[in-house]
Amino acid sequence: MNRGWIVGALLIVLGILLFSQGDRSFNTGTVFAYGWPTMFVIPMGVFFHWMYFFMLNRRGVGMLVPGGILFVAGVVCQLSALTGAWAITWPGFLLAVAFGLFELYWFGSRNRWLMIPIAILSGLSVLFFAVFSVGYLFNSLSMSRPIIAALLVIAGGAIILVRKKEHSY
Repeated sequence: MNRGWIVGALLIVLGILLFSQGDRSFNTGTVFAYGWPTMFVIPMGVFFHWMYFFMLNRRGVGMLVPGGILFVAGVVCQLSALTGAWAITWPGFLLAVAFGLFELYWFGSRNRWLMIPIAILSGLSVLFFAVFSVGYLFNSLSMSRPIIAALLVIAGGAIILVRKKEHSY
């Protein structure tokens, strides 16, 4: 692997950490507190993929399951650590398992029965992400909740009135 690529990736991660710090102090503790997924979890996922593609010459397809899970879980953890949005991003862990199984399906023997847990986990992940995101959005807009409620009532009334006019002909 090219050393320039590793140094470049580390500089990018350091830059992201500096941007995310804001007015907080920057020291070794904050690097580990906010960058542990990039330092430990994501590289393990990349390692499993590297083992499958380069060391095992695409023979050990089972390496992709933990590789996919660790990689996506690491990305979810990194986003959550940087933004503090653990309450919203936790469905990404369900998606991580679905991703690992999908890699097994895609690069393996394409066993169609794997699509059942993949679809269930992906669907639950999207559903939970949507529900918790909408809940977070409404909670963050609590100051303007009466305005949103009034707009919803007006929109609902407009939809009902438009439908009545269409059905009256």
